[in-house]
Amino acid sequence: MFELNPALDRDSVLVGHFSLCQLRIINDAQFPWFVLVPQRNNITEIYQLVEEDRQQLMTESCLLAETLHDAFSATKLNIAALGNQVPQLHVHHIVRYKTDPCWPGPIWGEFDAIPYEKENLAEILQKVQSLLSDDLTLPSDEAELYY
Repeated sequence: MFELNPALDRDSVLVGHFSLCQLRIINDAQFPWFVLVPQRNNITEIYQLVEEDRQQLMTESCLLAETLHDAFSATKLNIAALGNQVPQLHVHHIVRYKTDPCWPGPIWGEFDAIPYEKENLAEILQKVQSLLSDDLTLPSDEAELYY
């Protein structure tokens, strides 16, 4: 049974499931910020995934990146697998704009998170879920959708 790191669970909301990864949105309204979490236990680095899972992660990452770039009219996407604070493998996909408060620098640790208003979060979830509906399985329990 897959176990999500408690920090990822606390700081994000489930958007849905790809075949390999959970897609989650970080609960910070300052940035459209998503993470892919491969549903494999005890994996901290991409190279630890079996070859098939590595390829699937890249497929899911590229699909998500293209969708986010188009849906949010991004200036740039920042995609990274850092793991310095949360060791469980997760790949950040952050929509960046020249007008965002950290541009052009990194967002890490610059500002405290500002949680989404429930209505704004619901709008973003619906938008992303509908755009990825051919590839994403939605959470089966309505309670999983909100923090």
